[in-house]
Formats: sequence, structure tokens, C-alpha cells
Amino acid sequence: MNTAVVPEEAQIVVRPLSAHIGAEISGVDLSRPLTQAQIKAIRGALLEWRVIFFREQFLSHEQHVAFSAQFGELTVGHPVFGHVEGHPQIYSISKFRKATRFEGEPLLRPWTGWHTDVTAAVNPPFASILRGVTIPPFGGDTQWTNLVVAYEKLSAPLRAFVDGLRGVHRFAAPQGARGTDAFDKAVKDQTLVSEHPLVRVHPETGERALYVSPGFLKEVVGLAPRESQVLLELLWEHVTRSDFTVRFKWEPGSVAFWDNRSTAHLAPTDIFDLDVDRQLYRTTLVGDVPVGVDGRPSVALQGSPVGAAAAMALN
Repeated sequence: MNTAVVPEEAQIVVRPLSAHIGAEISGVDLSRPLTQAQIKAIRGALLEWRVIFFREQFLSHEQHVAFSAQFGELTVGHPVFGHVEGHPQIYSISKFRKATRFEGEPLLRPWTGWHTDVTAAVNPPFASILRGVTIPPFGGDTQWTNLVVAYEKLSAPLRAFVDGLRGVHRFAAPQGARGTDAFDKAVKDQTLVSEHPLVRVHPETGERALYVSPGFLKEVVGLAPRESQVLLELLWEHVTRSDFTVRFKWEPGSVAFWDNRSTAHLAPTDIFDLDVDRQLYRTTLVGDVPVGVDGRPSVALQGSPVGAAAAMALN
């Protein structure tokens, strides 16, 4: 078994799960304050493996928030779709939440459902921390993909081309479907539209990531509509290649912690074919404004940055 033990004082074991992404961490109790050595080890594993997993961490909402706060400032649960009553930093990932209520049949493609969290904001969250509470006995797995290795695996000419491009991100129903009244009202009341580079430079590692969130990215700036569509579909198909991904089977008490700057993930749809509930809760940490290869930052076309102030004001 391929495992890595971090310095003895941290008492943490990191077990990689695939070639390019994902590691399971043991030897730590997330319900208690972490030592500086543990924080450093967990953050290091996050930067290396993009998404890290913990088992048997039965946290309360308060403990979930406290654990998250050791790695950055928390945002409001969700800038468009709200938060758990009494817990402004927590977003409910329930089976039938407002964010996934659509009418009609979406046009299903291999990349349908894949996304990077809240890229419609000019400063998408740096990280997301999701914990499982009510888990189906089977089904409901989540997948993540490594956007850094996806960029590196492009041909050199295509990398050079996309390095200089930018795209517009916004909330919208999947192609072929339409939002419910509740979805449309939430998106209208809290409109977020941003222009991001298609390739962002990771602020901590300097790596380049193919920043092409399928769920939010709608068009490439400066390209004709058909050019934009064909390029985006090529890139979306590429970033969701199975060899760039890891698949995680949830259990009650599981926690997933991922770097939103270098990953995209796929929420499961098979749960809608099961007559069982599924309930998870998520926190997100305040992110920076992405910067492209040319040094140009993202710009907000509509809406304000997602910060900690909104969550604090609700406390």
C-alpha cells in the first residue's frame, strides 16, 4: 500500500487513491482544534492531491465551521441559494435543493453536471469542505478531476492558444432544461457574472490549471459562437477524462476537502433513481481573484465578490 507518513508530531497518514488526484487522511480528529503541524500537513496534502478525504468524523455544524476556519475565512453558505437556518456559513447539499431544481430534460453530455464551485463570482471559493450525514447504502458517489494535469496533458499548440483566452461564467439551468421559479428568482435576486481566464495560475504553487467549469462557463470572449462552442466542448470532454479523476464513496461521517482552484467535481444524479434520502453539508472558504498566464485578473461583470462579511453579518 502506498502511504506517506508526515512528520511524527502531526501523526497523520496520507494514502493516495489514484495517480493524479485524491488522498485519504487518517490519524486526526477533526472535531478538536488542530495543532500547527497538523494544519500544515493537511494543507500540504490538499495542495499535492487536490482533494483529501477523512472518515468517521461525526461533526456538528459548529465543529464543521471551527475545523474550516483553521484554513481560511468562511463565506456565507451560498451567495445565491442561501444557508442553513441559524448557521450562515453552512450550505445544505440535500437531494432536492433549490440549486438543482430544473424543468425539462437537460441535454446530457459526458461533462453534464461537472463544475467548479461558484465560478460565477469574481473570487470563487478557494476551497470547499463537505461532510456526509445521511448517506444512501449504495450510489451517490462524487467524482473530482485534476485541472492542472488536464492542462499539462493538452498539446503544446493548444496550451499556447488557451493561455490567452478568457470566458464568461454565470448561473443558468443546464442546456435543454429550464430553471424552476425558485431557481430563477434566486439567480435574478443575486446575479453573479464574471470573466475569468481559461487558464489560471495557482496562487500558492504557480501551476497552471485549465479553469473551464462546465456548469458555469458559457462562452469564450472574442470567439464566434460556433468557435466558442466547439472549443469548450473539446476542453470539457478533455478535463473529465477518467484518468484525471477520483471517485469517492460516501459514508456517514465522511468529509471531503478540495482545492477549488485546481479541481472540478461531479455531483451524482443516480440518487434521483433511489427511494432514499441523501444529506450533506458544505462550507466554503473565501477565495482570491483568479489571475491568468498574462497576469490579468478576473473581472466582475455583475455582482460583488463573495466574502466573509455576509456570513458575519448574519451571525
